Amino acid sequence: MQHPYLPILLVLLLGILFSALFLGLSAIIGPKKKSKTPGKFTPYECGLNPIGDARAPIDVKFSLVAMVFILFDIETVFLYPWAILYRKMIAEGQGLAMFVEMSVFMVVLSLGLLYIWKKGALDWNVRRRAHGR
Repeated sequence: MQHPYLPILLVLLLGILFSALFLGLSAIIGPKKKSKTPGKFTPYECGLNPIGDARAPIDVKFSLVAMVFILFDIETVFLYPWAILYRKMIAEGQGLAMFVEMSVFMVVLSLGLLYIWKKGALDWNVRRRAHGR
């Protein structure tokens, strides 16, 4: 009898194998020493000479949007297996408990979304956010 986790293990091993293979090929085929050409490591800006420092600070709102995206991405990761198993749990008589648990989870995340929306985290208009509205 085939073990149920064998396909997952096989995909994991193939991923590790391909990663090691391509890293090894990169080390073998890639350049061996760094070039000392002064213009080689300057950032490319549409064929023009670079203006200013390439390491400019990034506005906090981009990080906030990224964190909110990750939060709701994780919600999707939890929602998908629940949706797959829900029909099976109904047949076993645990459907209501699973539905209540997922409903609580969705309500908590919806309250979080309303909170960040109310605080203006999703508002890109700087003037309104500066006054705390």
